[in-house]
Amino acid sequence: MKNGVFSNYKIFAANSHPELAEEISSIIGKPLGDAKVSKFSDGEISVSLGESVRGCDCFIIQSTCSPVNDNLMELLIMIDAMKRASAGRISAVMPYYGYARQDRKAKARDPITAKLVADMLVAAGADRVVTMDLHAAQIQGYFTIPVDHLVGLPLLGKYFAENKMDDLVVVSPDHGSVPRARNMAEPLGCPIAIVDKRRPEPNKSEIMNIIGDIEGKNCILVDDMIDTAGTITNAANALKDLGAKSVRACATHAVLSGPAIQRIEDSAIEELVLLNTMPIPKEKMLDKMKVLSVGPLFAEAIYRIHTNGSISKLFV
Repeated sequence: MKNGVFSNYKIFAANSHPELAEEISSIIGKPLGDAKVSKFSDGEISVSLGESVRGCDCFIIQSTCSPVNDNLMELLIMIDAMKRASAGRISAVMPYYGYARQDRKAKARDPITAKLVADMLVAAGADRVVTMDLHAAQIQGYFTIPVDHLVGLPLLGKYFAENKMDDLVVVSPDHGSVPRARNMAEPLGCPIAIVDKRRPEPNKSEIMNIIGDIEGKNCILVDDMIDTAGTITNAANALKDLGAKSVRACATHAVLSGPAIQRIEDSAIEELVLLNTMPIPKEKMLDKMKVLSVGPLFAEAIYRIHTNGSISKLFV
């Protein structure tokens, strides 16, 4: 290694999203490294590296999605294995960062688990983290190592721009997603609206009011993730009831837990555009869903990191 430039780089994958890892590997033109991630009979995770990583710039592709604890431990143990094998630099490529919603103390005696996960990654030996659309951008500050925070919004915006719909309005399903809605609306050249809601308890939301003109408009709801889908479907139904011409929705992370699929199926959403930061099982795929790939973006980011190129230029 000289001046931070590594002579070679290798890409490895654990078990959370092999399809995305294979796609990234194919785009870069470098086969995935030889690593076996399995379990012992008692459930403990076993990692075995089948090739040398000494002095190499190593990238581990692993979304910490469900089962989040298994996937997180796989990543931590693989980082530890590479560190002990004298890897030159270890980058954790996490398209989806689990526990990101536990980013602050919402009430007394709450943990801040997003910070705990950051500490664990650093303690295991990660030198860098590459992720996408953190639930709270401030999570980058939980790390004492570089964090490359990729953005999925341009991929979603480009899809809708190519469809060339008239009378568009980008709608934020809550106040927290207003900056995201503005960032999508600007290149589309359309106004935004805001769904003002009250959440009586976790994973339940109640629609209160729509701020903005949505009557007779083609509405696009935008959020960072869809979990139980209560927020996005309630918002979609409210928009339709209040006179929207059509309602589409998009999000970066398709968590889709609990009653999400049935809610989406029964909702006023005509089309749901998602990114493949985590695998979506075939049984959860609906006809109204469209999945776009983040593979090219992560492949370009990995190449730029290895060659000390600019990541910010990916969004110019």
